[in-house]
Amino acid sequence: MGPASAAEPVRLDRNNRRARSVLPNVEIRQLRTFLAVVRERTVTDAANALDLAPSSVSQQIRVLEASLGVSLFARSPGGMTLTDAGRRLLGHAPRLLDDLDRIRRDVSGVRERLRFGALETLLATQVPALLARMSSEHPELRIEPAKGASRADLLDDLVAGDLDAVLVLDAPGELGALGFDPPPDADVLAYVDLEPCPVVLAARPGHPLVGRTDLTVRDVRDHPLILGPKLCSFHLAADRIFGPGGARIEVPSIFVATSWAVQGVGLVFLPEFAIAEQLRAGSLVRLDLVVEPAEVWLRLVWRRDREQEPDLRTLLYGATRISSAVL
Repeated sequence: MGPASAAEPVRLDRNNRRARSVLPNVEIRQLRTFLAVVRERTVTDAANALDLAPSSVSQQIRVLEASLGVSLFARSPGGMTLTDAGRRLLGHAPRLLDDLDRIRRDVSGVRERLRFGALETLLATQVPALLARMSSEHPELRIEPAKGASRADLLDDLVAGDLDAVLVLDAPGELGALGFDPPPDADVLAYVDLEPCPVVLAARPGHPLVGRTDLTVRDVRDHPLILGPKLCSFHLAADRIFGPGGARIEVPSIFVATSWAVQGVGLVFLPEFAIAEQLRAGSLVRLDLVVEPAEVWLRLVWRRDREQEPDLRTLLYGATRISSAVL
């Protein structure tokens, strides 16, 4: 019998729990810290998110870099930027942590919640029906909705493994076809278009354009158009039809845009689901455009390397089947 190999050193995290290594001299907590810095972009923000001292975060990153023999971040006053090596690690770290989580869940028999992200408008209007159907057909599935501050944050959190799936609005084609930039590591993402979201140009009753059946882009440009922030899906959709010119009024949300249109401030170009109540009540009137509105779809996005996980597969199958029934 050969000489006994040296036992792997036991490492304890800040709560005195055994910290297992997933690579030689690399600890799970270091990978979690690495992902936090990627997500938060600064050591201070990552420390706040992890409830650690900034010096502890910096130390863990330095130890991780020393263990791997590479620099993972380029440091600058503006924050931490991934190097090529850091981007390669980012392609592996979420999967390594997910594998360990799956092992823990399988051994313990505990089902984790699926973290399902969307912007507030979609959480309020489109997600409830999906969750209700999933709850009825798969009561064992635990789904935790999460509100994203922006589309970019949702997709970044998905790439980092902090979300399991997200619902966004996009145009048919590649991710970002509507006009937004996909995350740098979008190649790890997969997606499916669930159903179209009709876009409506509307105005308050009595507006000069109400009743006309031959409205052109030039006609619309002659009147104030209320839009959300520049990267809002329906701001992007409006740009594709009307171009960047004309009178524009930018407001912080769809809710504000709708309210202002009802009060006669200008036209709105919004998803039908967002102003359906106002259209039924007659406080807004649909306008008839000569050109076809830009196509906008509800798009479900997930990490392709996780689609074989049973709970995520159930969600994906259920979501696509429900949307097929609607269509």
